[in-house]
Amino acid sequence: MQKAASTLIAIVLALLSLGIVMLASTSTVRGAASFDDAGYFFKRQLIWLALAFIAGVVTAHFDYHWWQRRSIVLMIGGVALAVLIAVIVPGLAPEIGGSHRWLRIGPFSLQASEVAKFAMVILMSNWIVWNARRMETLRHGLLIPLGGLGLVLGLLLLEPDFGTTMLTGLVGMLLLYVGGTRVGYLLVAAVSGLCLFSLAVMHDRVRLIRILAFLDPEKHPDAAYHLDQSKNAFIHGGWTGVGLGNSIQKQFYLPEAHTDFILAIIGEELGFIATGVVVLLFFGILVCGLVISRRTVDPFGRLLAFGFTMMIVMQGAINIGVVTGCLPTKGLPLPFISYGGSSLIMSVAAAGVLLNIARHGTKGYKDKHTRTIRDGLHEL
Repeated sequence: MQKAASTLIAIVLALLSLGIVMLASTSTVRGAASFDDAGYFFKRQLIWLALAFIAGVVTAHFDYHWWQRRSIVLMIGGVALAVLIAVIVPGLAPEIGGSHRWLRIGPFSLQASEVAKFAMVILMSNWIVWNARRMETLRHGLLIPLGGLGLVLGLLLLEPDFGTTMLTGLVGMLLLYVGGTRVGYLLVAAVSGLCLFSLAVMHDRVRLIRILAFLDPEKHPDAAYHLDQSKNAFIHGGWTGVGLGNSIQKQFYLPEAHTDFILAIIGEELGFIATGVVVLLFFGILVCGLVISRRTVDPFGRLLAFGFTMMIVMQGAINIGVVTGCLPTKGLPLPFISYGGSSLIMSVAAAGVLLNIARHGTKGYKDKHTRTIRDGLHEL
């Protein structure tokens, strides 16, 4: 357990270091053109990084059993719903890129979906633990938790934020699966949810065009532009890259080079080898998170570790899939690396929770809360 925690710390620090270096490289052109300051995004990200470090330290030392207190659970759920509703209320949130996802707090912005993702893992884990003996029933194992999850997903779709909706739904269903919900119930729910999600995409012209461009880029060259430029970056970089700071695609050829498509610039400047290292680092988070989850001695910690691990790794996998052309274009940042304060803070905070869970599972560590149990997650 301690080895997994130490490895997780090293991986997160490596990703954060790579992220800040690549942001300094990718954001200079955009910063100089938009704000007459080449270091604009870099300096803001340093502030977010400091706040993320504080959040990580706090969650790493905050006993995760407190997340089970009903007063805290209600507060977390209330805050998550409040920010999700606030961003869709006319006049409260600015429209950026056709979506209402951010709440302005002074000079900074808070992305509501990041708060919702973090809260969902805590709320779902608590529900499963509180109803452990009734998770095989239709009501407690599917209908009630799926109703709460559906409310969150519906609010995310109203922003709209299709990428985070899919990610949050997948992680929520995985938590229900490891929590004991019948597979048959989950299959029906998954098919129904996929149908509803497809209908929502069909009624959103921008997202529909992205899907069509992914399936047939030659017929939709404008919508496939991001993906084409991303592929060109990887091709140009080859195995070893063109050198740090020498990217051509960041010269306004590849939109969002410092956010969602930063991995393409890593591939161009540092090469395929560096891109492969990033993929291996996220795989390392998956292994460390599952080790921590499996060896945790109480059910809530086990589910919490599993949920946060899946949230980080699946977001990374989706981003990598989009940038490499394996998935349709979605607006999801690469955890720990992309520019953006909300994502950075929540990702580091989630890693901090994993470290706290690992600490409680260390041999010889004792507290008044933890009770040992062995469940089906070991078999998974």
